[in-house]
Amino acid sequence: MPATPQSVPPPRPRPDPPARSVSSARSRARWALAAVATGAFCVQLDAFALNPALPVIRTDLDGSRTALPWTVGGYLLTAGSLMPVAGRLADLWGRRRTLALGLALFAAAAALCALAPSLPLLVAARLLQGAGGALIMPAGLALLTNACPPGRVQRAIGQALGLAGLATVCGPFVGGALARFVSWRAVFWLTVPLAVAAAACALRTAESHAPDAGRHPFDLTGAVAATGALACLARWLEHPADWGWAAVAPALGALFVRAERRSPDPLVDLALFRNRPYVALTVAGAVANSATVALLYVVPLLLQQGRGWSALDAGVAFLAPAAALAAGGPLAGRVRPERAVPVMAVCLSAAGAALWAVGPRTDVPALVAASTVAAAALGVAGGLALTGTQAVVRRERAGEASGVTKAVMTATAGVGLALVGAGTGAGSGTRPALAPPAAACLVAAVAIALVRVLRRRGRRR
Repeated sequence: MPATPQSVPPPRPRPDPPARSVSSARSRARWALAAVATGAFCVQLDAFALNPALPVIRTDLDGSRTALPWTVGGYLLTAGSLMPVAGRLADLWGRRRTLALGLALFAAAAALCALAPSLPLLVAARLLQGAGGALIMPAGLALLTNACPPGRVQRAIGQALGLAGLATVCGPFVGGALARFVSWRAVFWLTVPLAVAAAACALRTAESHAPDAGRHPFDLTGAVAATGALACLARWLEHPADWGWAAVAPALGALFVRAERRSPDPLVDLALFRNRPYVALTVAGAVANSATVALLYVVPLLLQQGRGWSALDAGVAFLAPAAALAAGGPLAGRVRPERAVPVMAVCLSAAGAALWAVGPRTDVPALVAASTVAAAALGVAGGLALTGTQAVVRRERAGEASGVTKAVMTATAGVGLALVGAGTGAGSGTRPALAPPAAACLVAAVAIALVRVLRRRGRRR
């Protein structure tokens, strides 16, 4: 009896052959790497290309000296305070979707910056751009962590950071040349196609979420408290004499801890702060980032003010340290996760010793050599803070972990400048110009080494 149409079982979908599945996974991982690398390069280029254009912006827009720093400070304040929210949002809403949104917002805000007719409107656009920047790195790192096989994650993140580090090398030259020969507005227009290209790459990779996505409402109370506490902390670190911000930050921090303990799905799982390798790498990364900011500020200043070099000559002399800093990301990606903490201690020790050798009376060859060693060590340390922390947390909360790490590193970025005294220059007499950041690196190296020793003893017992 011939089978009726109803009796014929529907054909089962054939699974992809293993080779095709592997090829597809590798393709998605490559697109994720391209998206994160291009997005990170875009963010870094924006940061390093803008600084040389600031005097031109102030003259063109007739802005005040007090308002101009907000073009940089406002961006960092917004980006740093929103990163924990961005990281958890990426886990819940989708890492690919959040990264694409951040890149689109970054590009749109860059276009608004380029079109700004006045300094207040430029600052407002920079605040919006900071919100886009806050989404890019936490979502991108989480996307890459979940797109790559476990054994390839650290190397992939290191490669992305290496490309971003190239912006450290070319950013000041590109920004200075555009501001001088074209327009300061071209600095912002330059980042628009880069951000669009990165978003296009992100859309070609696979989406990923945390397993608990959609089960609980977003932790709004924790998000508001965390954002407010980080914003107040960043403002206080930038202006240590203003104790009002210092008083509000702990109160909001206490509110945040209370909200996270009560929330069924917290913005940040407080158990993350009991993860000793994660905490050690995050704190050490913040110290390394602060020392890097101080190095980038002090060395060109020593060459220009101390020796009368032009900005171009100082930039050429700083090419070697900048290249060493850019190479840190790929090198950090080759460090095995179990070796991340001891390697971090070694890097901070080397950076501290090299930073101590940088002073007003250091001759130029020794100055460049010491700066190159310090930059290489700090580059690896900064890269380890991102690759290492992603390796010691669960993949399903990778965005949350990267958001917290990046927030801490961004919020404390200005501490290095505060330690060396941004207003007083690069030091005087025979005192090392970078003595405070050098001491901070050495103290952090000793601290994380002690934590590792105590942890080993605890295991033996």
